[in-house]
Amino acid sequence: MKIDWIAKLRHLLQVIAFCLAIAAIHYAFRPHKAYEVALFYSLSIGLLSWFLIDFGRHFFPSSEETGWPAGLAGVALPAVGNVLGFLGGTSITNAWFGFASWYRYDAVELRVTAGVTVLSALAITYFFYTRGKSAWLQAKVSEVRSQASEAQLKLLETQLEPHMLFNTLANLRVLIGTDPARAQDMLDRMIAYLRATLTASRSTEHPLANEFDRLRDYLELMAVRMGPRLAYTLELPDGLREAPVPPLLLQPLVENAIRHGLEPKVEGGHILVSARCTGRDGRTPGTQRLVIEVTDTGVGLPPVLPPAGPGQSFGLAQARERLATLYGADGTIDLIATSTGGTSARAVFPLKLPSQP
Repeated sequence: MKIDWIAKLRHLLQVIAFCLAIAAIHYAFRPHKAYEVALFYSLSIGLLSWFLIDFGRHFFPSSEETGWPAGLAGVALPAVGNVLGFLGGTSITNAWFGFASWYRYDAVELRVTAGVTVLSALAITYFFYTRGKSAWLQAKVSEVRSQASEAQLKLLETQLEPHMLFNTLANLRVLIGTDPARAQDMLDRMIAYLRATLTASRSTEHPLANEFDRLRDYLELMAVRMGPRLAYTLELPDGLREAPVPPLLLQPLVENAIRHGLEPKVEGGHILVSARCTGRDGRTPGTQRLVIEVTDTGVGLPPVLPPAGPGQSFGLAQARERLATLYGADGTIDLIATSTGGTSARAVFPLKLPSQP
């Protein structure tokens, strides 16, 4: 029998708060009695009833939705627990203060005491029942949202891979007619790249080192077509190699840099992919952030960015949407004009290394 002691402590404090309120109500009905007597009665009855019910429920099969015993036990347990709590708590208080037994009380006084106790017991039982069901519903909502986010990420990834394949095949078609030898080399590299892609884990995240390895294969594939017009550098600090990132996050950024930055430039250019960690910021207190930049020396940003669509900013839009799905407003991708005339695509999102809790 596994008991959540933090939850028990929270329930205890809530019951004490209820008992204080009940004592005040009881005193309002019987102002001629000392408040401390009403308080002692309330605490004795309430705490004993809570102990019997909250610990007793672990001896019965419980409903997954509420954590409350299912069937007849769910009705009998609070009823028996409250009756025993009333009798036991009353006896304890009588013994403490030296009062006569409860059955010697005035009939009116006994009815008032019993009535307040019954109403209070019903209110407290209903409170804990609804709290348990509400917590279960919130957990189910979180689970559904997580599954929906994962499904959306899978959909985005399946959209990106055909997009990359389409562009590569289009480039391969051009090379077949102009440079068959380079087309053969490109085809071999594409086969190796697709084999690695298909055998990779289909999780929503993988180590940043895997992302850089995959990106290196893609850049080598593009270098076959562009030749000396494409040069690249990958900078990944050792401390960030295991940082979890969404698969295929960097490839659309590099593809965008090649298509809109380097290809329109006659002499081509250089692409630098780097990763670094920033300190804590004000947006998410206590959270470090991973910054990944793809910087090119191409023609720079146009006055008006092309709309998302086939052959345009599709990959960039998908990468932004994937970060938004995983991190909300904490995941961003910005395009920045560099001082040398090229463009930098900067992805920023919370960093959580495997060693962190």
